[in-house]
Order: sequence, then structure tokens, then C-alpha cells
Amino acid sequence: MAATKASKEQKYDRQLRLWGDHGQEELENAHVCLINSTASGTEILKNLVLPGIGSFTIVDGHKVSGEDVGNNFFLSNNSIGRNRAQAATELLQELNTDVSGNFVEESPDKLLDNDPEFFHRFTLVIGVQLPESTCLRLGSVLWNANVPFLVCRTYGLVGYMRLVVKEHTVIESHPDNALEDLRLDQPFAELKSHIQSYDLEGMGKKDHGHTPWIIIVAKYLEKWFSEVILLRIMLIRAAGCMRPLEVATLSVDDLFNGEQCNDITSQTPAFWVMTRAVREFVQNDGRGNLPVRGSIPDMIADSEKFINLQNVYREKAMQDASVVSKHVESLLQSVGKPSESISEQDIKLFCKNAAFLRVVRCRSLAEEYSVETVNKDEITCTMDSADGEMVLYLMLRSVDRFYQQHSRYPGVYNYQVEEDISKLKLCVNSLLQEYSLNVSVKDDYIHEFCRYGAAEPHTVASFLGGSAAQEAIKLITRQFVPFNNTFIYNAMSQTTATFQL
Repeated sequence: MAATKASKEQKYDRQLRLWGDHGQEELENAHVCLINSTASGTEILKNLVLPGIGSFTIVDGHKVSGEDVGNNFFLSNNSIGRNRAQAATELLQELNTDVSGNFVEESPDKLLDNDPEFFHRFTLVIGVQLPESTCLRLGSVLWNANVPFLVCRTYGLVGYMRLVVKEHTVIESHPDNALEDLRLDQPFAELKSHIQSYDLEGMGKKDHGHTPWIIIVAKYLEKWFSEVILLRIMLIRAAGCMRPLEVATLSVDDLFNGEQCNDITSQTPAFWVMTRAVREFVQNDGRGNLPVRGSIPDMIADSEKFINLQNVYREKAMQDASVVSKHVESLLQSVGKPSESISEQDIKLFCKNAAFLRVVRCRSLAEEYSVETVNKDEITCTMDSADGEMVLYLMLRSVDRFYQQHSRYPGVYNYQVEEDISKLKLCVNSLLQEYSLNVSVKDDYIHEFCRYGAAEPHTVASFLGGSAAQEAIKLITRQFVPFNNTFIYNAMSQTTATFQL
């Protein structure tokens, strides 16, 4: 067992530094469904199989064609005529023996007709190169089952992703350049006592040079507060606009005021139970402050002084987490759930990251596509530039409309490219008219999308595969913040954009 763990640590060394043992465990317990093993689909799975996804299932009713072999590294000439899901599964499994691969020789539409609950079993469903009608049907099934759905598409020199999830909570958001939680403006009793134990005036030069800078700053802040802040408080009070100090960040404050935080039931997810417990801590025990994070940055100091200071913060963090744990226990008891249903380890992790909690809520595909609920403001605002990424989104919607009318995509046959240009232009105009969008699309884009012929170039598919796998790992590990909700990649200009549609 120890040998197996050691070999895994060696094998997955780099990624463990990103999402830790607990993130890797979530990854290894996940079961991902990929619909359609096209070039984009296999690139996504490649980037999930290599880091050790637990298992995957490919749903694909197509047979391998010569065109598939031409742009897909996971299909060979020997695969032609075989089921595409089976052929891709065999080669993908060779990348990592820890991963279990399965395949279903069926189209997603048939599964939706005969067994829609088939898709409920997965941690995440990734749909690749799907027609609009299939996307909407599958999106509705997964939305009602609370299964995250990631729609991916490569169309010529355009990459597209759409995340569909009701609510995705993130504890470890890993923000860039996060400020340290040192509490120098409001030092807790143990920190005050530790700071007062230092006599800077009586120190020699050597001792002073090896004193943690936190102590020095705290000493002078205390002096500055006593001289300046009292005067400022008097002036503010005199003006009648005194406000309580708000330490909790704005995003966390929004969570505290949310409906899920107020209405705790036996069905409430652990995230919201712990959020409510932290809110009660802030309002009572913390006196407006979140639990202490318990970490300090590296600094020049001798080992003994640094460790002593570090222990002050760590012990306070443990005390705060213990208080939050009691609030959690009380909340669980009030709804008839055992206190063990949320572990101490989870509570400590939650408290450590309380300032960085994030919740992503996406709109459903039905809302995006409905005339009544389409986000017209987002579309019109981002169409200020006639060459922005939003025009690519409108073109993708238009080629889907073309497919609905003609059962094929524009330009798939060379001899019909010129004929399809006028047909696609009609689709673009009808889309803009149906949604009452007062924007225009250049003819150049209509011509370009007809020339694409719904091709799936491997260079674009590989970029999209890496991007989609990254978002999938965010969803599975519940670490880092996924995009919300539409992502467009323009391979012509090498630019990307996200929109909330």
C-alpha cells in the first residue's frame, strides 16, 4: 500500500502540488462521460487520462472514417469501419493503466429516447460536436439531475465551450496575489501578547535584524493607531457616519446573505452548512472577522522567532476552526443529521479558505436559447467591435440553424460553397431578427464559415482539448474557479473571450 502511494506521488508529483492529495482523490473517484470521440473529444480525454481520472465512458454511434483518421491521433487506418468509441477507448487507455475506460456504441439521441437516466451516473458529461437539438435535450436532462455539462466544439478556426451547471461551489479558489491574513489592524489577544514580549528598544543590532518584520510593523502600527485613529474616530462620529469595520470580503458577504445560507435543511450541501457556521462565527465569536487563516509569509528571521510567531497564528486558526466546528455540529443536529457527516478536516480546510469562497451559477441552455430570456444586453454590448469574439458566437448559432434546415453544415461539399453563402446569410439574418438584435455581421464571416466546411483542424482541437480538460478538472476537484459561462477561442487572432449568455 505504501509502495503504491509512493509510486503515485512520484507519478503525479507536479499536479499534486497544484491540487493536493484530496484533489487527486476527487479526480480518481470521478467518472466522466464523453459524447463523440472526435479530435476535440479525444484531446480532452487525453488531458484527463494522463493526470489519472478514475474512469471514462465514451458514447459514440459513429464508425471511423478516413476523415477521422486524418485529424485524430487516437485513431489509425486499422480503425476504419470500426466503432469510433471502441477504437478511441483502446488507445486512450494505453496512456495510463490506472484509468478505466468504457464505451457505448449508441448515439446520444437514442440514449435520451430510451434511457435518459443513463447520464445521471456521471460526475461530469462532456458533449463534443453536438447538434443544437441534441445539446438542448441533453442539457435539460442534466440540468434537472444537477450533473455538470460541458459543451465543446471546434469549427474551423473557432473553438467554443459552454458550461452548464446550476451551482458549483469552490472552497479552494487559489486566488492570485492573495493578501496575507496577519490581523495587524485588529490583533487577537494571543498575538498582542506575543508582540508585547518583544522589546525593540532594548535589542542589539543582530537581534533586531533577525526579528520578524510582522513584529516591527505591529509595534509601530500600535503607536500610530493610538495617535491618529482616535482622532479620526472622533471626527467620524461627530459627522454622524460611523460604520462598523467590515472585515469579511464582499464576495463572502454575498454568500452570507444568500438564501442557501439562511435556509438550512437536511438536504443542504455541506458547503452551505459550513458557510452558515462561519457566518455565525463572524457575527458572534469573531466580532466581524473571519476565522484566522493560520499561515504567515516567508521572511528574514531566526528560526526560533519565526516558528514561535507561526505557532501563534496556527494555534489561533485551530481555536477558530474548533469554534466553527461547534456551530456546524449545532446546525447538523437542528436538521437531524449526524455531526460526523462533515469532518473536522473539511471544516479546517473551509476556515482556512473562508475569505476566498466562490460560487458559480450558470444559466441553462434553455434560458440562453429562449427568445424571452436571451441575454440581449451581453450580446449587443460586446458587439461594439464588429470583429470581436461575439460575432463568432452568432456565426456558430447561425450554422446550427443552417444544419436544422438542411441536415448538413454549410460548405461541407466544395461544389456547394458559393450556393451555401446566400443560404447561411439568410440564417444569420433570421437569427438576428428572431432575437431582435440590432447588430450586423460582416459578409466576410459568412464567407469564412462556409469555407470552414465544419472542419475540425487538429491544431484548434488540441488547444480546445487542453482548455476543456482544465475546466473539467476544476469542476471535479472543486478547486480553482471555472469560467461562467461561454468561452470563445479565435485561432485567427489567437485571442479568447468569455461571456455570460
